[in-house]
Amino acid sequence: MKLLSIAIPCYNSEDYMENCIKSLLPGGDDVEILVIDDGSCDMTGDIADAYEKKYPGIVRAIHQENGGHGEAVNAGIRNATGLYFKVVDSDDWVEEDAYLKILSKLKELAGGSETLDMMISNFVYEKQGAKRKKVMRYTSVLPTDKVFGWSDTRRFHKGLYILMHSVIYRTKLLRDCGLELPKHTFYVDNIFVYKPLPEVKNMYYMDVDFYRYYIGRDDQSVNETVMISRIDQQIKVNKIMVEAFDLWKIPNRKLRHYMFNYLEIITVISTVMLIRSGTEENLQKKRELWKYIKQQDIRLFHHLRTGIMGHTMNLPGKSGRKISVAAYKISQKVVGFN
Repeated sequence: MKLLSIAIPCYNSEDYMENCIKSLLPGGDDVEILVIDDGSCDMTGDIADAYEKKYPGIVRAIHQENGGHGEAVNAGIRNATGLYFKVVDSDDWVEEDAYLKILSKLKELAGGSETLDMMISNFVYEKQGAKRKKVMRYTSVLPTDKVFGWSDTRRFHKGLYILMHSVIYRTKLLRDCGLELPKHTFYVDNIFVYKPLPEVKNMYYMDVDFYRYYIGRDDQSVNETVMISRIDQQIKVNKIMVEAFDLWKIPNRKLRHYMFNYLEIITVISTVMLIRSGTEENLQKKRELWKYIKQQDIRLFHHLRTGIMGHTMNLPGKSGRKISVAAYKISQKVVGFN
């Protein structure tokens, strides 16, 4: 069994995927790099095959019909033989020193008496044109260099979230919790992180800048124009997250608070993108989304609506929408959307 399986979802990624693969090769025989060619129509599949041939036993090329980012992650989970599982998007990469430290610690913890469910590390926004690189770190809320549970965490402030870039999950936990991401849907990384959380008992945080998250491509899923054009997929993810749990029944108070915060920011993003599109059709979708939440869980509806972000999302009229956009501008700086 490998220590760590790393899935790289690839769709027409020929221009940048090699940089990603090369950054992961220093993991050597401890890792398997699953390059998932999601029905590409460029040289992506050939590049994946070439790396599998050059690095047998480390790189595996997986070819499938196009199913979208979520189905590529699903394929990674299905094919993973590693004790732990990580997703690295094909236009991103990892920092070698931090990578080797994480592998060393995973190996050490794998031989210990406690089962580690989730490893957390920092990630860096590699934003094109930015003079300063923003690092998302968790030193203010998580104990460092020790195994801990949710009760040992401090209160997450709004704007600080455990994202796909910062997390490594135990592979069996992902399978046991029934994680299955929807096909042909962007923004499923939020489901990937959110759905397993109640099953996580033991965590470990390393204050190292491991994952390099590139922001700058015009066709990137977090480009605002692209997000608005795919707003139905964002709403779909938002609804899946609403349906996933009765958050009021999450027994650990700190985990419950964190999951409410996470659901709130996703709902804020859905709402403000609908507002920013400026169309009557999308303003109607905003009303329908909030009506849906109200029908699903009236307590959740009021909780989200009275939250700091949620309150601004539902102010009436043009002036209310201006305040909503201003609130998004704040969250935009925090979360890093371009």
